[in-house]
Amino acid sequence: MEPNKILIIDDEEAICKGCRLALTDLNHSVDICMTGRQGLDALLSDKYDVVLLDMKLPDIDGMEILKNVKKEKPGLQVIVMTAYSTIPNAVEAMKLGAFDYLAKPFSDDELVLAVEKAIEKKRLTEENISLRKELFDRFGFSNIVGRNPKILKIFDKIDKVAPTDSNVLLIGESGTGKELFARAIYARSRRAARQFVAVDCSTLSPGLLESELFGHVRGAFTGAVQNKAGIFEIAHGGTLFLDDVANLNMEIQSKLLRVLEIQEYKPVGASSFKKTDARIVAATNQDLETLVDEGRFRSDLYYRLNVFPIFIPPLRDRKDDIPQLAYHFLRHFCKKTGKRIEGFSDDALDMLVNYQWPGNVRQLKNVIERLVIMADGSVLDLLYLMDNLQIKRSWGQDSVPDTLEEFKEIKKHFLEESFRQIEKAFITKALMACNGNITLAADRVGMQRSNFSALIKKHNLSVNDIKDRTQERA
Repeated sequence: MEPNKILIIDDEEAICKGCRLALTDLNHSVDICMTGRQGLDALLSDKYDVVLLDMKLPDIDGMEILKNVKKEKPGLQVIVMTAYSTIPNAVEAMKLGAFDYLAKPFSDDELVLAVEKAIEKKRLTEENISLRKELFDRFGFSNIVGRNPKILKIFDKIDKVAPTDSNVLLIGESGTGKELFARAIYARSRRAARQFVAVDCSTLSPGLLESELFGHVRGAFTGAVQNKAGIFEIAHGGTLFLDDVANLNMEIQSKLLRVLEIQEYKPVGASSFKKTDARIVAATNQDLETLVDEGRFRSDLYYRLNVFPIFIPPLRDRKDDIPQLAYHFLRHFCKKTGKRIEGFSDDALDMLVNYQWPGNVRQLKNVIERLVIMADGSVLDLLYLMDNLQIKRSWGQDSVPDTLEEFKEIKKHFLEESFRQIEKAFITKALMACNGNITLAADRVGMQRSNFSALIKKHNLSVNDIKDRTQERA
């Protein structure tokens, strides 16, 4: 481990030599500056861990040096040295950001203790910064694939709400990645150094969920052989992600409301309340307003959770992100399986883009994983997708026609596009079965060679490419 670098700025030679002797005995690297100007230049040009700064210098006031240091190098730990008569100045220095002060004369033990505390503070600060950077790298926006304007607006909202302690409600269909956005909020919050705890409210029975959230005391129910901390206790000071909050029963909703209103809860079987300070990020794939109207969700809890709503769009509403997502998952699973797949053919990518993806990003990810596992060649083409996905084209509710003319147009478009893909897959499959031999392929499907060749030209198929692909799969 490299020695800590310490700078002493003092015009008293005896103080400088005494401090250097005490600190070098502990393997610290110590530099000395006898004037304020030399000290300030050294601080700004070199990298130090701790500085011992005299408040009374012949050329520059120590307070002025402190202001410059905290502005230019806020992470540097400053210990001011002052006479008993000027202790009020030391207190003022602490307000400006000094870590500690030493009143002259001070002992070696006092010096060493102050320096060690300053070094520990610097280490913890750097550790915290490193942890936040790791969180940013792991759960930052770079980890959320997409450049659709709707996604960029969500990024902007997260940047605004994350530093606050306001409750956030993420609204989106299943599979849209709500937990990923919740973690992005957490990573940008002031609570990033504390716990992130996720709870799926739909997976536990009401009795178990109450115990999970609030904990229980020994003997609260059969099997409660010891006290158990609840999730609100574990998440104290951190962030609690409540997924699928629409599935909470009315009793749990009432108890959760109390936590949100006065930050206290009662463990199951306990006679007293406990305090908690957990930031709530909730998520739902249902319309909570409708549930409120139907009497299935408390209106007061809804308003508490819905302080800052963020709507996560379904994948079908951000189709321009699908190619980027598809290649992101392709690279991920190729790395995981050790396979080398270059990408998707144009028609295969077109099929992925135009599919409705009812399971959203989660479904796309699972599909790409399955395709990579099954792949034999270097390119995922249309025929390959149709063989492995059995995807059927569907039209969303927004495409339902209002008039007969619109209906006919959609029908025509649907038939043409679907037929074009099937026709191309039909020709490709025949050629691959015959190793690219057009005559054999035409005979195999019962067509005249001229008509078969016309279809090859229509779809811009390369017989040589098909031969190469056939050899890859062989």
